[in-house]
Amino acid sequence: MGGTWGLVTTEDLDGTREACKEAVRLAHTAGERSTRDRIELAPIEKPVVKNLPRIRVDPEDIDIEEKIQLVREISKSAQKPGISSVHTVYAESEVSVEYRNSDGVEAGYTLPRIGFSITAVARENGNYQAARESCFAISGFELFERKDPLAIASKTADTAKSLLHAEGARGGVMPVILDPELAGVFIHEAVGHAAEADHVLEGDSVFSGRLNTKVGSPLVTVHDDPTLHEYGYYPFDDEGAMPKRTVVIENGVLKNYLHNRETAGKLGGVSCNARAQGYSPPIVRMSNTYIDNGDSTFEEMLEDIECGVYLIGSRGGQVDPGDGIFQFNAERGYLIEDHEQKALLKDVSLSGNILEILNEVVAVGSDLKMHPGQCGKAGQVVPVSDGSPHILVKRAIVGGSG
Repeated sequence: MGGTWGLVTTEDLDGTREACKEAVRLAHTAGERSTRDRIELAPIEKPVVKNLPRIRVDPEDIDIEEKIQLVREISKSAQKPGISSVHTVYAESEVSVEYRNSDGVEAGYTLPRIGFSITAVARENGNYQAARESCFAISGFELFERKDPLAIASKTADTAKSLLHAEGARGGVMPVILDPELAGVFIHEAVGHAAEADHVLEGDSVFSGRLNTKVGSPLVTVHDDPTLHEYGYYPFDDEGAMPKRTVVIENGVLKNYLHNRETAGKLGGVSCNARAQGYSPPIVRMSNTYIDNGDSTFEEMLEDIECGVYLIGSRGGQVDPGDGIFQFNAERGYLIEDHEQKALLKDVSLSGNILEILNEVVAVGSDLKMHPGQCGKAGQVVPVSDGSPHILVKRAIVGGSG
C-alpha cells in the first residue's frame, strides 16, 4: 500500500483470504508510522511455463540404500594414503511452486535439484591442506551417469595431497590468469551483486549512475540468464515474471541492472530477477551469471606472461559492492615464468578494485564453464550458477605466504 509492504505467511490454504487482509492491514499500519514514496510496480508479461528440464530418472525411484552406498563409494575413492579425513554430502530436493497475484497471473512448476560435494583433507608432519569439489544440477539421478563421482572424489584427494608440497605464493602486483571457477566467482560476487538494482538504489553499488558508460575492457561481456538449464534456472521468477537474459555489461559498457518489479518501476528496466527463499519476500537476485566467451586460448595467455600466476578454484572471500573492493582466496595456483606454467602454489589470493580489474582484462578465452552454488543475501539463500572462460588480467594484486 503506497510505498509500504505487508507480508504474511500461512500454512492454511483455506486461510488465504484472511492472510491477504492481514497483509493489507500491516502495510497500512506501517505506512502510517513511516511515510514512503508511492511505488509503481513495473508491468510484467504473464508467464508461460515451457522449456522445463527433462528428468530421466526420478530420485524418488532410487532406493535409499542405493544412495547411501553411492556416498560410501564416493568417500572410499578419496580415502587414499595421506588423506586424514573425507567429508561427503549427497543432497536432493524437489520444490513445487504455485504463484498467483492480483493481476490475474496463475502459474506453477516443479523442479528437482540433486548433487554431491566432497572435501578431502591431507596431512603430513603437522601440515594440513584441503581440497573440495562439488557437482549439483537441475537433474534426475542420471546426473551420476553424466558425471563420474568416483573420479571426481579421487582427483579431489590428489589435489589435497599435492598441496602439501606446494610452495607459498609470493605476493605483489602482477599478471594473472583466472580459471573459469575463480573468474566466475569474481563475476558473481564483485560484478553481479553490484548490478543488483536494490543495491544501486541504496547507494551501495560501484555501478550507481554508470549505465551506458564504460566500466571495463571491451573484451568483457557479462550476462545473467535464468533461462539456461543451469543451477540458477527458473521458469518464472517469484513475482511471476518470465525469465529473460539480461546483458549486464556489453563490450565493457554497463548496459543494464538486475531488477524486481519495484526497482524496475523506479529506475526503468525489465523485471525478471525477483527471487525468494521459501516464504521470504522476493528481492533482486542473480540466476546464472557469466562472462561470455572470447577468442583467446590458454596457450596465448601464457605467451603474454613472463612472470605471473595462474589462479585456480575458489575458497571463498569477501566483497564490498559499494566501495568496489574485493578479496578472494584461490584453492591453488601455479607460478608462471618465461611463458610456462611451473611450480604449484598454495595459500594464494586475489584482491583489488572491481572497476580496475575489469579494465585490466586483456584476453578472454573460449572455454566458458559454469559452476553451481548457493548465494546468500538478506538472510535468504537461493541456488545460482556462475561461470567464465579463462581470462587474463594484466595487473592484479596477488596475496601469498611466500
